[in-house]
Amino acid sequence: MDLLQRMKTKAKSKQKALVLPEGNDLRVLKAARCVIDEGLASSVTVLGREADIREFSSREGVSLEGIYVLDPVSSPNFEKYSKEYYELRKHKGMTIEQARASISNNLRWGAMMVHLGDADAVVAGAESTTADVLRAGLTIIGMKTGMNTASSNFILQSQNKSWGVDGAFISSDGAVVPDPTPEQLADIALASAQSCRDFLDAEPAVALLSFSTKGSGGDHPSILKVREALTIIKAREPDLLVDGELQTDAALIPSVTDKKAPGSPLRGRTNVMIFPDINAANIGIKLAQRFGNLDGYGPFLQGFKKPISDLSRGATVEEIVNTCAITLAQAK
Repeated sequence: MDLLQRMKTKAKSKQKALVLPEGNDLRVLKAARCVIDEGLASSVTVLGREADIREFSSREGVSLEGIYVLDPVSSPNFEKYSKEYYELRKHKGMTIEQARASISNNLRWGAMMVHLGDADAVVAGAESTTADVLRAGLTIIGMKTGMNTASSNFILQSQNKSWGVDGAFISSDGAVVPDPTPEQLADIALASAQSCRDFLDAEPAVALLSFSTKGSGGDHPSILKVREALTIIKAREPDLLVDGELQTDAALIPSVTDKKAPGSPLRGRTNVMIFPDINAANIGIKLAQRFGNLDGYGPFLQGFKKPISDLSRGATVEEIVNTCAITLAQAK
């Protein structure tokens, strides 16, 4: 069974509730139909003006049977959600009137549904920027205890099952944090380790990647950053299998590990790859996909208290369905 099928099987077994804030997008409506038809969720709620969505879906031939359509402004939960948003933001000077005006935004409403347990996962971004999706997640869902950095991961799947976890790797962060500090890099690594447990059902083996292996590149600032991140990670999660700084070959190939980093606990066991910055991550992931013919899924947001995922605005219906499945598979 390949990775995507495993995620779909996991989502089916969990039967969690999904909210899709961008109900006025045809791709999202078609994806909602597929999620229901494939049994990936116990329920799917799409947000937007109900009359508009029903007219639009009817015109486009998309059945809404079994799909909840909810307009935040007319919802009986409007005052409840407004008050909760006010409580979350009053320390920033927000008034209750401003909370009422703000919570009617579909992204914030979807995040509030997850925050209050009226949904288990939210997937958005078909019509929204990553910054807007992140902002809704950060201000309403919030970060896990001890986590201060929102980040992302990609899942890379190789046909060579000897790599990673049956060919699968968690790779971070190629979408959110441009140039992480040592503390942020440590957060990214720890969040990615948990993503490995959630997505791949495996204990993480984390490699902090660099152009240097164990001092071979000297004391360049980017190397020192990785070393400091390793120290922070070991202090926060002493039992985590992690090593760095390592070049990619030293992280993946045992014979190279023995030569460049003798005694490294990874020695070909790596299933989580942490890049030093977004340039390296984004370039490396795309090279792996295009030249290595690896399948890629993501990015998936991580570090949040509850599952939230960001879509590319160019996402296809199939990609939205896959993202929904993998996001639902995370739900506790």
